[in-house]
Amino acid sequence: MPLDKRSKNILNELVSNPSVTSTTLENKFELTRRQLGYSFTKINDWLLAKNLPVIERTRKGQFMIDQSVLTNLYDEEKISSLDVSELNEELRIYSLLLMLLSSEEELSLYHFTAELKVSKNTILSDLKQLQTFLNEYDVSIRYSRRFGYLLEGKEFQIRKLLITVTYQLLHMNMSESRIRELANIPEEKINEFHLRVEKVEQNLNLKFTDEKLATMPYIFILLLRRIEQGRELQFVSIEYEELSKTKEFQAAEELFRESGRISMQERLFFTLHLLTTNVYWSKYMTDDELTRELLSVIDDMLRLFEKSACIYLQDRNQLIHKLLQHIKPAYYRITYQLTETIDVLPFFTKEIKELHHLVKRSTGPLEAYVETAIPESESIFITMLIGGWIRRQGESLDQKTKAIVVCPQGVSVSRLMFSELRELFPGFVFLDSLSVREFLDYELDYDLVFSPTYLETQKKLFISKPFLSEEEKYRFKKQVMHELNGYMENDINVQHLIDIVKNHAQIHNEQALSEELLRYIDRDEDASVTHSLNEKKIHLKDLLTPEHIDVRESAASWTDAIHICSRSLLNTGKIEQQYVEAMIHRSMDDPYIVIGPNIAIPHAAPEEGVNEVGMSLLRLKKGVEFTEKYHINLIIIIAAVDKQQHIHALMQLMKLAGSEADRKRIIDTNSKGTIYQIIQDYSTV
Repeated sequence: MPLDKRSKNILNELVSNPSVTSTTLENKFELTRRQLGYSFTKINDWLLAKNLPVIERTRKGQFMIDQSVLTNLYDEEKISSLDVSELNEELRIYSLLLMLLSSEEELSLYHFTAELKVSKNTILSDLKQLQTFLNEYDVSIRYSRRFGYLLEGKEFQIRKLLITVTYQLLHMNMSESRIRELANIPEEKINEFHLRVEKVEQNLNLKFTDEKLATMPYIFILLLRRIEQGRELQFVSIEYEELSKTKEFQAAEELFRESGRISMQERLFFTLHLLTTNVYWSKYMTDDELTRELLSVIDDMLRLFEKSACIYLQDRNQLIHKLLQHIKPAYYRITYQLTETIDVLPFFTKEIKELHHLVKRSTGPLEAYVETAIPESESIFITMLIGGWIRRQGESLDQKTKAIVVCPQGVSVSRLMFSELRELFPGFVFLDSLSVREFLDYELDYDLVFSPTYLETQKKLFISKPFLSEEEKYRFKKQVMHELNGYMENDINVQHLIDIVKNHAQIHNEQALSEELLRYIDRDEDASVTHSLNEKKIHLKDLLTPEHIDVRESAASWTDAIHICSRSLLNTGKIEQQYVEAMIHRSMDDPYIVIGPNIAIPHAAPEEGVNEVGMSLLRLKKGVEFTEKYHINLIIIIAAVDKQQHIHALMQLMKLAGSEADRKRIIDTNSKGTIYQIIQDYSTV
């Protein structure tokens, strides 16, 4: 993420003169205290992205700079070379675009060559490059003798361009006077709108970020110019009911009171711009329904992140409100497709890339709330905020043991293995469950590999069956911890404990006692990852309902059994016929679908014909031969739409499969009601 010019100059001054004070910097660069504070936030974000310690400020206005910062960035040339964003071609392309967006007259090649001081051939080449950039917005450049060069496309898309281009030019190596000259905007007009925006800040009791505050006058002036030229918005689905009740709508009314007649559609667009603009401080951010709902969503996100990253976030409420200041504007940006396209991943260190991966895996609650995927630029900003918070409390992902699970089987087996191992080793950061092909191209760094098959790897490899009994889990955990540390944490065998209890007391529910003891032994008293997540889980009883249970004496063959078991899922539209054929094909050479004595879970990939998550069960009294090695009495078909929804139910099924007594009860009974009652007994955890 490149530093803007002002922040780069401040960092150069600090590196060359670490004893400089805040007051000296404010005077030298003609900055307010607020502007200097914002630049330091940018500098520290930049340092974090390069895995360097942040710069601390004392109450007396002096600075505490870690020696590693001075060592890495000791001369001005080095800092400049790290952020080469001032490409001549790039500046020309943005300048051409600003001229096309702001022009009040017809534009010809002569206008471009005169303004940018380059040849016609250079301009023609730049226009071709510009068109490639415009393709992302579905906008094109058109030329006619009568009107010259024009932008053609939907006005909403052109305005997105205008906002992006203005922002980019103000943060590249181009002076504001030059930008005003290209756009033909008098300086006094900018000053007038700057005062108007500051008045909006007062009315809304908030402070926009400095970069947005600098950009908004240009954007508002150019938008009003387009409206005056008759380039008004075509119909856009901006919700009047949603936006007209906001304080920002009243602020927009005040902002453009003196600008003549503006349609309601345009007033809503200006309101939307205020709502999507990032703030760094707000006095009132918890007084509406959207804010309250977002606070709950952010809390759920952080709990998922803590669980994935094995990190306890200190001062969570402060972090939640800090994230809210970004996520509330982001909600409107995402809803109305106004997110800016940025790419800072090349500037990320290895650790930040891993952190970003875990953050993206934790944004499910936000995706569910906005009902769409979170754009990369929004999740990157969330990563930077959380990364800074973690760094502030002195933690790092590099201190954690990172693991991946590589399984050659289907989605369900792979995700179940991932979930069970993460539960077995709560202190490890499990990054991903991968196929062998994905493993060969995996880019993130890791320490351990868990797999049911041997793999060529220089990392530490542990071979594990996809499905482990409680005794096997204990032995496997002991093996891993001994090999890594020479000892096993919480070296307690739960079954041995239960045997001791049996000698002295009567146990009414052995399974429940076993689970409770496991939770107690594996607890992490300092970690918030043990908190229950406020997410809706699909239980086994929700999927294996009586209509999806079939009881028969026998089946002619394994293929016939799958066809019988699939019928209820086909009849309810949860799967297509092609999914049945895919299961038959995949199961021919897949022994891992056998998850216990006499029980198998045939399945295929979601894209092979799954419409909705589901399960179906077929009980065969006499059983059916799966291979020479396996005789199957219970077949449970799994139809997964993704890697997550069915996992909780599948883990409950695994617990049922581990009980010899309950397996036998299901095989022996002819009653669907009895089978469903047993399923319900396993659907409470």
